Amino acid sequence: MNKVFPNAAAALSGISDNMTLMVGGFGLCGIPENSILALVASGVKGLTCISNNAGVDQFGLGLLLQKRQIKKMISSYVGENVEFERQMLSGELEVELIPQGTLAERCRAGGAGIPAFYVPAGYGTEVAEGKETRDFNGKMHLLEHALTADFAIVKAWKGDTYGNLIYRHTANNFNQSMAMAGKITIAEVEELVPAGSLDPNQIHTPGIFVQRIFQATELEKRIEFITTQPKI
Repeated sequence: MNKVFPNAAAALSGISDNMTLMVGGFGLCGIPENSILALVASGVKGLTCISNNAGVDQFGLGLLLQKRQIKKMISSYVGENVEFERQMLSGELEVELIPQGTLAERCRAGGAGIPAFYVPAGYGTEVAEGKETRDFNGKMHLLEHALTADFAIVKAWKGDTYGNLIYRHTANNFNQSMAMAGKITIAEVEELVPAGSLDPNQIHTPGIFVQRIFQATELEKRIEFITTQPKI
């Protein structure tokens, strides 16, 4: 099976309207920016996106929001996107907010084949509405269901032609768990190397979970907030 694709547009073939996508990244760290740009260019719409956040107004998933290509966001942190706020408050965008740890575990469970699990986060809040509850050791828990997607789109530092991936530092974030939970997983990598080039002990995502891989051509590493110490 040849997993290597020439570019993002080719790797994203088959993504169509109304599909569910998992998109790796945390803030702007480790987001698959080339894939997102290709999705914008494709014009696909009605998407349900599972992502920790929704990018910012001019970058990341914020670009898809500007083009009204996202129908629903399943997220944890969404406070840096003015257009997201506008669409949510106006009712244009359906939003499911999930505690961050719960979101991470729901993605991990989806990849591990665990259909549901109990977690204490959110009990007694709006998050608990309509969910089964159960007492464990005197503490109430909610039943949360695993998340999967039609496609998972992730970003890695290095990958080989078999689809084995290595993430760099905090750019791992949601990428590793989401890579396991897509029916088809697409990886964009900063460096694509021949099979056998990577140290097996350093691999975070085995190639068995990755169906498509391509080398990114545009590498723009933005910072959401630049905080500097004032001159003394």
